[in-house]
Amino acid sequence: MRSVLDYAMGVMIIFVGVFLIVRHQFDLALNKRFPPDTIDILLGALFVIYGGWRIYRGYKKNYFK
Repeated sequence: MRSVLDYAMGVMIIFVGVFLIVRHQFDLALNKRFPPDTIDILLGALFVIYGGWRIYRGYKKNYFK
């Protein structure tokens, strides 16, 4: 059950990261109020890396016992 949670959270975190990376391509009200900058891209890359790690952790099932 814990690995399913890791898979689901990993996928959601990756989606947020990808959104932060590519949000400048969409015409959103959020972009008008808070224009995207390099911090968004760096934070998005960190989210993608962390989400990948969560998926990897769910795959390996190497939890502290």
